[in-house]
Amino acid sequence: MASELKSEALLEQMKEHLSTEAGKQLLSKIGLVYQFNIAPKKLGFDEVVYIVDLKKGEVKKGPLEEGNPDATFSFKDEDFVKIATGKMNPQFAFMRGKITSQLDLGSDLVGAIKIKGSLSAAQKFTPDIFPKPSKL
Repeated sequence: MASELKSEALLEQMKEHLSTEAGKQLLSKIGLVYQFNIAPKKLGFDEVVYIVDLKKGEVKKGPLEEGNPDATFSFKDEDFVKIATGKMNPQFAFMRGKITSQLDLGSDLVGAIKIKGSLSAAQKFTPDIFPKPSKL
């Protein structure tokens, strides 16, 4: 299933980007762990899990082995690609229902969003975490 995802190549490039000087600066600036659940067509179906660790500078396929991510986001593949390439703002996408999130804040239910932890972690999810489109 993963080989069908356009976002897989972008995440591989992000892995390389995190080893550059610009990537290392990003680690010190963000310092969070995100989980991305990426669905080929419909959220909640056939999702592939990726961990983007902006503490250690790692991008891995599969769930986090120890601990919990600071924030978890679910995307359709095409929306993830738009966000990663700067064609869609993640906050705008969230407001339009193109992204769902689980935040690490406890276990409250706020609207349709399951909140489990750090709202500030989710707010740091901006297009700045991705390499610039010229590098993709």
